[in-house]
Amino acid sequence: MPENRPAAGDPPTTPPPSATPPEPAAGRPPEPDAGTATPPERPKRRRGRTTALILAAAVLGVAGGAAAGYTVQAERKPTPLPALSQADLAYPEKSSATAKDAVGTHKADGDLRKLLLPRPSGYRDAPLATFEGGTLSDDGWMTVRSYIREFEEPPRMLEHLNSIGVRRIAAADWERGTRFVAIRLVQFGKDGVAGAVENTADRMYYLETDGTDRGEVRGSVDGRWAQMPVEREAGYLPVYHAQAAAFRGDVMVEVHIFDTKPVSNKDIRSFAERQVGRL
Repeated sequence: MPENRPAAGDPPTTPPPSATPPEPAAGRPPEPDAGTATPPERPKRRRGRTTALILAAAVLGVAGGAAAGYTVQAERKPTPLPALSQADLAYPEKSSATAKDAVGTHKADGDLRKLLLPRPSGYRDAPLATFEGGTLSDDGWMTVRSYIREFEEPPRMLEHLNSIGVRRIAAADWERGTRFVAIRLVQFGKDGVAGAVENTADRMYYLETDGTDRGEVRGSVDGRWAQMPVEREAGYLPVYHAQAAAFRGDVMVEVHIFDTKPVSNKDIRSFAERQVGRL
């Protein structure tokens, strides 16, 4: 967990978490034994704000974007979300030189924002936050308190991040027509590899249980991408969501793509692998 004074390259305005977490144990979290109690549930990601915007645009007959749906979304009440449930998480054993290198030797020092993928050609910076209840980054930095608003239960997510020593978060949100891309780089402090491993495992649990098609993110340890269930509602355009989770060293990577058309496996895999490759 970082000290109250930010290190060189840390965002100057990011407030420290509200509580000082215990120092995370070094190395990979232990695999739970069969028959033991399940680990604590972690909050799921909120539904994408872009999802509601695209749906609103479809109702209004607006082609190729979501801009006209902003006012409609502002008047909508939040959609109730299902309760969480989580089974035991597994941490597969890895002993190859590549795995050891990815786990232990890559530390992101300096300006974390410089490790974000550059904005792809044809995209622009998103004018609104990608996730319902969330906020846009401030010049590429996202505070912990802004990040936790992207989850269903922000207080519980804050407690979890505190416990594993979150340090800082870099973020990018882009759009192109009906496509929206969100990338989050979440870095952990002292002995940060353990925090990155645990947080990535939490995200991958939902990819494995909810995903309809899945694959590996090369260049990471056990990184995964997945196609999530399509959101369909009578009279609305379908909304497709693909996401990926991976880590390299002390940084966890999250990539999300939303669109009204199917997101190809190649697209989500390419975004994730290119982002991991920059770490």
